[in-house]
Amino acid sequence: MGINDKINAVAKDTEGKLQAAAGELTDDPLLKAKGDAKQVQAKVMDAAGDLGDKVAGAADAVGDKVADAAEAIGNVFKGITGKA
Repeated sequence: MGINDKINAVAKDTEGKLQAAAGELTDDPLLKAKGDAKQVQAKVMDAAGDLGDKVAGAADAVGDKVADAAEAIGNVFKGITGKA
C-alpha cells in the first residue's frame, strides 16, 4: 500500500469517526450512520491496499523463480552444446 493510499484511508477513518461522534452528540442517527459507513469504507481501502501489496510481492517472487529457471535452462543448454 502506497503512502498516499494509507493517508487517504486514515483520513477517511478520521472523518468517519468525527461524523459518527457528531451524530451521537446531536442525536442524529443518519449522521452517525454516515460516519460509521465512512469508517467501514476506510477499513476496506486499507484491506485492499494490503491485498495489493501481497499480490505485488507474490508477482515479484514468481518473477524471481522464472528468472532462476531461465538461468538454469541456459546452464543446461551450455553444458549440452558447449555454447552460450
